[in-house]
Amino acid sequence: MTLSVALLVLFSAVLHASWNAIVRIKGDRLAVVTLLATFGALFALPAVVFLPPPPVDAWPWLAASMLLHVGYNVFLANAYAHGELGKVYPLARGAAPLMTLAASLTLLDEPLGTTTILGIVVLGGGIIALTFDRGLRVLIEAPKGAIYALSTSLFIGGYTISDGLGARTSGDALAYTAWLFVLDGLPLLIYAAVRRGRGIGAMFSENWKAGMTAGALSIGAYAIVIWAMTVAPIALVAALRETSVVMAVLIGVVFLGERLTTARTVSVAVVIVGLVMLRL
Repeated sequence: MTLSVALLVLFSAVLHASWNAIVRIKGDRLAVVTLLATFGALFALPAVVFLPPPPVDAWPWLAASMLLHVGYNVFLANAYAHGELGKVYPLARGAAPLMTLAASLTLLDEPLGTTTILGIVVLGGGIIALTFDRGLRVLIEAPKGAIYALSTSLFIGGYTISDGLGARTSGDALAYTAWLFVLDGLPLLIYAAVRRGRGIGAMFSENWKAGMTAGALSIGAYAIVIWAMTVAPIALVAALRETSVVMAVLIGVVFLGERLTTARTVSVAVVIVGLVMLRL
């Protein structure tokens, strides 16, 4: 991975942490996540109109990714409803690069050096460690949040592989991203309508600003990642993107009043060590 690609992925990590913080700050997480997907679809619609559609071979990946993203959004909203950002976010994101690494080593023919593999493991371990800065209390105090977070990580690993291969098959990362966001918008909106019924109108009116902002940040962040996976190993891009957790910790401390403990500081340092190893 070149330095320019790495810097772009790090920028996408900042965008990713920002929209996750918006979801966490707002009281109605399902509403914001639904509006995020809806506005993301609206933002992507012009690109769908003017860009050629992905080839036939890319559509199975788009379909699989659409289903995985719906599961991701639903489980993420539930995870945030049962746990604080500084706990849920690291657990959800930390296991994902390890799963992606395992899939890359077993299913994909991508060259990954020993240092890179160790760097991904160290980075992922440091992220997960952020969840347990007060021991196993997170499992005792918010078991549902932990379960939803771990379930979310399964979806992350799944759609990362699917989108990486789909974008490569498509040959046009921008067009693939646009179609993905358009397809993602409708299923989650239907899910929210079923859950909220007549209350969906109030949900839109009360949360549209947060949803629009989060949607813009989300499509920008993921478009960069999808493009990066067409020019660099998927597992490496997936791991580098998860440095967003470090940004999320800072956001949680500065804006949400969460504590920056010694254990968290050490965990962040481990993440940085893993990041440095990825560049060796």
